[in-house]
Amino acid sequence: MNRIPALLFCAALALTNVACAQSADESHLVNQALAAAPEEMKEGARVLAYDDQGMYRVIREGENELTCVADNPAQEGFESVCYHRDLEAYMARGRELRAEGMTGMETVMKRGEEIKAGTLAFTEGPATLYIKYGDEAYYDEATGEVMHANLRYVIYTPYATAATTGLPTQPAGPGAPWLMLPGDWRAHIMVTPASGGNH
Repeated sequence: MNRIPALLFCAALALTNVACAQSADESHLVNQALAAAPEEMKEGARVLAYDDQGMYRVIREGENELTCVADNPAQEGFESVCYHRDLEAYMARGRELRAEGMTGMETVMKRGEEIKAGTLAFTEGPATLYIKYGDEAYYDEATGEVMHANLRYVIYTPYATAATTGLPTQPAGPGAPWLMLPGDWRAHIMVTPASGGNH
């Protein structure tokens, strides 16, 4: 093999190795993000992840109503989330505001003002947010699974009350659904299964 073909062969091999590494990295990000999703919705879910600057990027386009976001490596613990498409405008606006330097609660208040002003769309009916989380949780690359994490379900139901849902406004016990912020635009049903297990 003469020098020029050899160099081309090595360059091609290097590019292949880089592509494989990138593919492996993105596969892990997809696994992280989908850890929060219901099994039947995983295959068609859109997937977002953080880049090196802490900004979001799309790493897989979706075919169903769910968007899932991989863990933020800059934060302690683990948290991946999935949400219904009716929450997309609200979530995207939150990402914009955080990129501008707002805190989480500041973005909530700002988005609330915009929703009430009619300049930001928000779900009018039930729309679910899934959260896989834990201070001690971590992603195991060997198994492709999130270990020692809990799962919480948040079902947004704007302006719902105990009277309209029949739900208590305080937790009735581990895993029992209850209504948080009744009567508010942020009213939502909380379901937090009892913790335990590896996943």
